Amino acid sequence: MKLYSYYRSSAAYRVRIALALKNIPYDIEAVSLVNNGGEHRTEAYAALNPQRLVPSLEDGGKVFGQSLAMLEYLEEKYPEPPLLPTDALGRARVRSIALLIAADTHPLNNMRVLKYLVNQFGFSEEQKLQWYHHWIRESFGALERMLQSPETGLFCHGDTPTLADCCLVPQVYNAYRFNCDISDFPTIVSIAKRCNQLDAFREAAPEQQQDK
Repeated sequence: MKLYSYYRSSAAYRVRIALALKNIPYDIEAVSLVNNGGEHRTEAYAALNPQRLVPSLEDGGKVFGQSLAMLEYLEEKYPEPPLLPTDALGRARVRSIALLIAADTHPLNNMRVLKYLVNQFGFSEEQKLQWYHHWIRESFGALERMLQSPETGLFCHGDTPTLADCCLVPQVYNAYRFNCDISDFPTIVSIAKRCNQLDAFREAAPEQQQDK
């Protein structure tokens, strides 16, 4: 199995966490989003991933994109340890948390969006950060309320990590990277801190990657 990854890509970070939690051996193929104008923009990479985004996952000679699809694929192929609850409602809750982050939060603050705001509309650094902070506060406010639930345990759902935590930790990492004050979201902060005490989350962190 091979993961086409960039160390600071939060989508790739999610998949690295899941691979580590499941103890699945894999190789990293680094794809820089900044070197040489962005290695993800090359025709060679587009042949693997038509969206020219990271990550891509290769297994059995097949390659596909989209980090949430990868998390589901890993869960189906390697069901132990499980990253989804056994009950349908629990699985739906975990997926809704994961999608809040991966589908509604991350795309608004993605590198290509931030670059477009700067290059197309002339956003200053201050305006870019205001944009970033606004959408973090919007989504984390909703997520904090979602986590005020009896189903939340030591982690987003129960007392073992799930796909929701795989998505949460990279988004919290990025919030800190962009100097967001997230002290108003104590449940989010405490869950992310607890996750980062586990070896799998530490191994998947950007600072531990070969292409950092």
